[in-house]
Amino acid sequence: MASSEHTVGFEPADQLAQDRESVRRRFWIKFKQVVAKLPFAEDLLAAYYCAFDKQTPRHVQAALIGAIAYFILPFDFVPDMLPVLGFTDDAAVLATAIRMVAGHITQEHRDAARAALKRGVAVEDAE
Repeated sequence: MASSEHTVGFEPADQLAQDRESVRRRFWIKFKQVVAKLPFAEDLLAAYYCAFDKQTPRHVQAALIGAIAYFILPFDFVPDMLPVLGFTDDAAVLATAIRMVAGHITQEHRDAARAALKRGVAVEDAE
């Protein structure tokens, strides 16, 4: 499929999203490093749990894994190290994906996200 002006800049996230296990592993590494700075941590975790839920339809998984892959990329449109603005592009990509598939993110996904945050999000507990 040829790249259009609407996908320019997302190719690395698309490529990363093809490797689900890499997304899983790299998600938890980055999430633990930045969770304190993320005002959208609960939504991101709920999206993660939905994306890797076997009951979630494939097209929903693909949209969410693509957004999660963008979050874990070491480079993006707005570098994550910038105070205040660093995660705005990640939040926008995630918010768009969540809006597209909102009906599939269940209360169970949200409860699991909330519980993981309360526990302090230990990788071995969250997976």
